[in-house]
Amino acid sequence: MKDIQKQHDPRNIPIDKVGVKDVSYPVTLLDPEFKEQQTVADVSMAVSLPRNTRGTHMSRFIGLLNEFQGKITLSNLENMIDTLKEKLEAEKAEISFKFPYFIQKSAPVSGILSYSRYDVTFWASKEGSSFDFILEVVVPVQTLCPCSKEIADSGAHNQRAAVTIAVRMSSLVWIEELVKIGEISSSAPLYTLLKREDEKYVTELAYGNPRFVEDVVRDASIALDSDDRITWYRINTVSNESIHNHDAFAEIEKWKNV
Repeated sequence: MKDIQKQHDPRNIPIDKVGVKDVSYPVTLLDPEFKEQQTVADVSMAVSLPRNTRGTHMSRFIGLLNEFQGKITLSNLENMIDTLKEKLEAEKAEISFKFPYFIQKSAPVSGILSYSRYDVTFWASKEGSSFDFILEVVVPVQTLCPCSKEIADSGAHNQRAAVTIAVRMSSLVWIEELVKIGEISSSAPLYTLLKREDEKYVTELAYGNPRFVEDVVRDASIALDSDDRITWYRINTVSNESIHNHDAFAEIEKWKNV
């Protein structure tokens, strides 16, 4: 059968990225507490296309997921990229998995258990022999305004915020470790299930620990700087302001030892 994609293209224009995106696919991840966790990822895959080739073979992207049976680890991501490059005869390839990840947490006083969701992205690429991987975790938290607390006779405004931490690493960093950094850098963590005694504790914790978005990213930066496994990071905090009709944000990006 004639291979249309392999036809010569006379326009002589290379394509940086061509592939598939938003593929919903079941995946299995490593979980330090329960060994494995199953979830569903939105997968995007792309390769570079030479100037003289008309198209890529889209079905081979999906075939790659089937070949690896949805098992996603840091160790096999590079193998996936290498296989993608080989199957599609590409110089460069990249793949991303965006998925909800669940961590079982104990309420701070009652100890009642519930699962909290964190949105995670694995992004990997390889050009030639150079492999790159970024882990990104979005950590929902609470922030309480230091200025509001200082000027008000009683109370202070607080709100939900999101701390997004992305890292490059020299060895394995668990999702849970980045979640912890995001939570301890904020005024208070969030929980899915709280009893009244827990609600009292979390409310008072936030009140005693006011944080601007600037405070959050700086405290998270200190924690990431102290971890020798992390070679690069980007921290972004967005506070969904409760008394303003806008959001506040702060961001730090840093290469370490450069």
